[in-house]
Amino acid sequence: MPNNNTSNRIVVPEARQALNQMKTEIASELGMTNYESMDKGNLSARQNGYVGGYMTKRLVEMAQRSMGGTTR
Repeated sequence: MPNNNTSNRIVVPEARQALNQMKTEIASELGMTNYESMDKGNLSARQNGYVGGYMTKRLVEMAQRSMGGTTR
């Protein structure tokens, strides 16, 4: 069973800035302006889930394109 303290750890620290930028862009697309300065604790689980879900979807799409040798 995975250790819950490390489940959200970024495996490639160099990717942190790109992931934060992606998170901000997705939040903006979902209508959450100024996401980086928002108190995430005041957002609903649904709102936070949308951002994380869309991030995961995009990351999977990027990996599939990379594995398939195509670019967007």
